Amino acid sequence: MQEARNGDVRKLGTLFERHQRPLFNYYLRMTGNRDKSEDLVQDVFFRILRSRHTYREGTSFQTWMYTIARNARIDAGRRQRPEVELDPERDSTRDTAPSPADALAASQEQALLRRALAALPEDRRELLILSRYQNLKYEQIGRMLGCETGAVKLRVFRAVRELRDIYHELAGRTS
Repeated sequence: MQEARNGDVRKLGTLFERHQRPLFNYYLRMTGNRDKSEDLVQDVFFRILRSRHTYREGTSFQTWMYTIARNARIDAGRRQRPEVELDPERDSTRDTAPSPADALAASQEQALLRRALAALPEDRRELLILSRYQNLKYEQIGRMLGCETGAVKLRVFRAVRELRDIYHELAGRTS
């Protein structure tokens, strides 16, 4: 990123290739909409190009990028009411072929988990997506949200607990 910041904008292509897919997956999990996710990814890289001079050497590019991504999603949400419609075909790859019964059970569990995740309030869903799917460290999330690492840990713990309760409710079980 430092080279792009210093004027070599061709390096943004390398950054795009490296980070486009994880960023798209973040948006897809947050919005459930492929077209909107693609548009937001493009917006993020446009914003990176436009504000590349604000990147500080020695800081995490990933944290900086997800901060921009989060702001782009919030801005887009202000312009249009967000709708969450999760794609049932997502996350369906495996290395070995499961039995039909196992495949059906896993598919049902994944669908139930996606429904439970979609039912979480947006702020809690975002925390889980950033920490569990995007593999950001709590320190990085804390810098993005402007809070202490301990606060992030507590919020993630509570979000996981709420997700579990929603999952069990949707599955017809009690906690």
